[in-house]
Amino acid sequence: METDSLTRGWKRNLYVIWAAELVAIAGFSVAFPFLPYYVQELGVTDPGQVEMWSALLFTGQAITMAIFAPIWGSLADRYGRKLMVVRAMFGGAVLLGAMGFVRNVQQLAILRALQGCVTGTVPAATTLVASSVPRQRSGYALGLLQMAIYSGASVGPLLGGLIADTFGYRAAFWVTATLLFVAGLGVFFLVEERFEPSRQKKASPSGGFRQGLALVMRTRALLIMFGTRIVMNFGLRIMGPMLPLFVQSLMSAGERVASVTGLITGARAATGALGAVVLGRIGDRIGHRRVLVACALGAAVLYAPQFLVVTPTQLLILQAAAGVATGGIMASVSATLAQLAPEGRQGVVYGLDSSANSVARAIAPLAGAAIAASLGIRYIFLCAAGVFALAALGMGGLLVRTKESKR
Repeated sequence: METDSLTRGWKRNLYVIWAAELVAIAGFSVAFPFLPYYVQELGVTDPGQVEMWSALLFTGQAITMAIFAPIWGSLADRYGRKLMVVRAMFGGAVLLGAMGFVRNVQQLAILRALQGCVTGTVPAATTLVASSVPRQRSGYALGLLQMAIYSGASVGPLLGGLIADTFGYRAAFWVTATLLFVAGLGVFFLVEERFEPSRQKKASPSGGFRQGLALVMRTRALLIMFGTRIVMNFGLRIMGPMLPLFVQSLMSAGERVASVTGLITGARAATGALGAVVLGRIGDRIGHRRVLVACALGAAVLYAPQFLVVTPTQLLILQAAAGVATGGIMASVSATLAQLAPEGRQGVVYGLDSSANSVARAIAPLAGAAIAASLGIRYIFLCAAGVFALAALGMGGLLVRTKESKR
């Protein structure tokens, strides 16, 4: 009976977190795919300046998140993982609502940097799930969570595009704030956490961070996965703020560019949700690292031809196909980390993982903007394909060496 109760407990929490994260990510995705257009509305009209500010808005938030994520992770191991999810969602609601009132791009940049300090719903929710589900079900659970993330990211841009084209970009931020607040309420009232602090609970947050960093530096497998996370996310994020501008270049003036951008972003996220849950389950059976190599190769093959597209429809088809591969990448990396993370230290591990993710998100938009300025925006797709191909070769070689060492 006790086993049945525990099973119901982690499954109930998983479903609640799944729904809350879907709503939260849908909220973020209502506004953020259209940041370059909001920059233009705030008075920046020179194309080079639009590209620069768009990249800086993504990079600034990523840098501050890279700094604060491990601290929040160590606090999660100390005081509970549910608390961190609630903090990220309610904090995001306040800051995103404020973004709808800014008067210039500098104010928006400051709020984006503060957002990186406070939010981080994905690592917080991932830590809560990874610490509460049986390890043999981690691929299923984290694949399901990735499905929620991608599902939210598929619904949000569609809704955001309609809101932006109908009511303006400021209204999109207010809708985002409302959705984050609702998600936070759901976690606060419905998630039950049986939290037991790690044995290092007496350490200060900074001490917890140092211990977590030392743990990673001593664990070769974790180091490899964090390096993999940085490379993979660089490939995923390099197009980031440039994609709306690329869509804009494919369309005539006066067309509903926000709605089309939302449709393309949403389609990619929807197929990513499918890829995450299906490939997460497959990874439980055959090994997540094998799935990771296959997905990286698939992403390389599907990003390269996007260099040649001439219509939004062509871009939509290729982005949707690539979404399956990228969904599998994210689920495989998260599940592998769940298996490698020591018991009681999931918060620190996923906090450091969020930092690794943020490093890529800080570098990639600037790299994308530099490529767009020097070579043209289309060449970003070729760069992303090359990154995925190199990552696949590296992980494939690691798998071969691992097999040979076991013989």
